[in-house]
Amino acid sequence: MEALTKTPNAGRSFQEPRYKLVAENIVATYNGVEAVKNVSMKFRERAVTALIGPSGCGKTTFLRCLNRMHELSKGAKVTGRVLLDGQDLYSSREDAIIHRRKIGMVFQKPNPFPTMSIYDNVAAGLKLNGVKDRKVLDQIVQGCLEMVYLWDEVKHDLKKPGMSLSGGQQQRLCIARALAIQPEVLLMDEPASALDPIATQKIEEMITELKKEYAIIIVTHNMQQAVRISDFTGFMYLGSLVEFGDTKQIFENPKNETTAKYVQGQFG
Repeated sequence: MEALTKTPNAGRSFQEPRYKLVAENIVATYNGVEAVKNVSMKFRERAVTALIGPSGCGKTTFLRCLNRMHELSKGAKVTGRVLLDGQDLYSSREDAIIHRRKIGMVFQKPNPFPTMSIYDNVAAGLKLNGVKDRKVLDQIVQGCLEMVYLWDEVKHDLKKPGMSLSGGQQQRLCIARALAIQPEVLLMDEPASALDPIATQKIEEMITELKKEYAIIIVTHNMQQAVRISDFTGFMYLGSLVEFGDTKQIFENPKNETTAKYVQGQFG
């Protein structure tokens, strides 16, 4: 729960915002060319933050900076700080692999491990981390599949290949796989862009439920989706953060003229 802080003269308590993840002055480059330009943003726990903006504006690159995936690309470099519960993930003392487990990532295109069963797709990360107890694995696999509303659809087919599922089911399987290693933050890059409306609705319902436990950051080109599922929205343009705030304010009363033109569909 968010900490309660006393107001000296008011005689009542109020809730201070609790930020799970904080990005400070992030600059991301590819071979010296800036894709993200000095972006700072704070992400609250138990909330969904949407990143919107036209293609090529730096949304996905910024998202990849949050769990140190950007630096895996050839010629890529990041400066600035990303703080998870106050701990700088880019400190030379920190293990990038450990932090990528703490900040899970779901990609635009569903990517189940093609040679693995539904069960093994979810359990893969656990086994890699040394979990061997079958009862523990069974419990976590079932729990994660239930969290993404997939258990009832696959509980009798756990040995079937993950690739045998529909596109929407595959995406939920990938989210279950990300949840299995117990991340603290969940990043999603256009998780429903390749799905039909029914599958998209299921993903959105799942995200709304998952935010009760996680800080979720989602990149989306679908502005209606951002309105439906996010609590906060950041609008990026040409690598910079133009405006950030409560989703209702961003879409109904933007402070920046460029933001207003984008959410009104005048470009992008």
